[in-house]
Amino acid sequence: MTPPESETIDLLRTTIAACRICRDCPAGGVDKRLPHEPRPVAVISATARILIAGQAPGKRVHDSGLPFNDASGDRLRSWLGVEREQFYDPARFAIVPMGFCFPGYDAKGHDLPPRRECAPAWRRPVLAAMPQVELVLAIGHYAQGYHLGERCRPTMTETVRGWRDYVLSNQAGPKVLPLPHPSWRNTGWLKKNPWFEADVLPLLKREVDRLVG
Repeated sequence: MTPPESETIDLLRTTIAACRICRDCPAGGVDKRLPHEPRPVAVISATARILIAGQAPGKRVHDSGLPFNDASGDRLRSWLGVEREQFYDPARFAIVPMGFCFPGYDAKGHDLPPRRECAPAWRRPVLAAMPQVELVLAIGHYAQGYHLGERCRPTMTETVRGWRDYVLSNQAGPKVLPLPHPSWRNTGWLKKNPWFEADVLPLLKREVDRLVG
């Protein structure tokens, strides 16, 4: 017999894959609808103890349907200290971005923010279906704002710099570790903030090893 939690996960996966809310019922009216066919990308797991909470898929991920299937993913996997096979094992990692679909580009060719419809519709039921998660890796300001709420600081840098306040606190629920986005655009940020690689990454790798093995 299939465990009830597996039935819930399977239903969520199927329903999310069919979601077209950003195209059919966009926040802000029809002029704000997603300009291309939605392709929700998320990995929901009944066993993973680590949740990777990113922003939204990029164009390459949209085309492949595989989260972090780009240079950002390569950098993220190096931060975690895992190979691709481990990273894409849903028994080890759940990957649930703030927006499931590629949001498109702005006038300067940068990815737009996560769609406003997605988190209100899906975040609570998805998180409720994964009570086994012990660590949330909140990547970028949007994920940090959601998962840290009022504890989130004014800037991403301040929030990541205050990581000890979140990981070492006794708050109910999973621990939250804020991270910068592993995009190549943040290479300059990493050079300006060497404390991230010196202090945060060793802790991150220890936690991944503890929870993933």
